[in-house]
Amino acid sequence: MNLIHFNPFREMDSLFSRFRQDWDGDFNLQNFTQSDWTPPVDINESDKEFLITVEVPQIDKDDIKVRVQDGMLSISGERKYENEDKKAHRIERFYGSFQRTFKLPENVKEDMIHADHKNGVLYLTMPKSKEATPALLDIKIH
Repeated sequence: MNLIHFNPFREMDSLFSRFRQDWDGDFNLQNFTQSDWTPPVDINESDKEFLITVEVPQIDKDDIKVRVQDGMLSISGERKYENEDKKAHRIERFYGSFQRTFKLPENVKEDMIHADHKNGVLYLTMPKSKEATPALLDIKIH
């Protein structure tokens, strides 16, 4: 049997690597909110739009809120535990409230964001606006 020595610095490096992955890209996690669980999210981009796909099984669309304010997209909701009167032998799924918050890129048409909820998956389609080309300015030197 081989012994593996515990290295706390390696464990910390692994933890910080996962945090750094969340901070990369146009969609930056802006704040850590207290949540009971965190649904997995995929973010994809095409020439015309961004698509955010959120796994929210067993959550009715009326129990999910999607808000945009000050360039921030917030997705929140709650999955309720319904078997409280039964004796549980094992509970591996997460229950309770969640919240995910992302900074939107500047080229998203915030007033055109569309949300669909199908088969336990929330789809957020965010059309891109045409990026304004900066005007060419000649600055006089005085």
